[in-house]
Amino acid sequence: MRKLGIDYGEARVGLAITDELNITVQGLETIQRNNSDKIVLKRLDEILEQYNIDTIVVGLPITLKGTESERTKKTEEFIHKLKCKYNKLKIETMDERLTTVEAHKTMNFLGINKNKKRNIVDTISAVYILESYINKKS
Repeated sequence: MRKLGIDYGEARVGLAITDELNITVQGLETIQRNNSDKIVLKRLDEILEQYNIDTIVVGLPITLKGTESERTKKTEEFIHKLKCKYNKLKIETMDERLTTVEAHKTMNFLGINKNKKRNIVDTISAVYILESYINKKS
């Protein structure tokens, strides 16, 4: 069974997935939200149909001080939607502090074009979220 990582953002949602043995994590895609979770949930339906997933891990945006923000509340609302819709799956959260910073460092190191960064930063962040979860469980 695979695990799906989600970096939930206001404009975009990054997705990452494990291999079947939960050893490696690959970036899957970035979904443009267009201010609607319906788009995201529809795509998740397709992904869940395609892959054998037992756990969804959502990055929780806690502030650097360790407190909740408005973004945290919006993410928790999305997590509630996931729990209602996919009640047979395990829905977990993972502290996502600094994952976007790490994603930008990685893209800079790889010399990725500035124009392409916006389209993949959320996917790379989702990879870091899911890798953190897998490493924590090991």
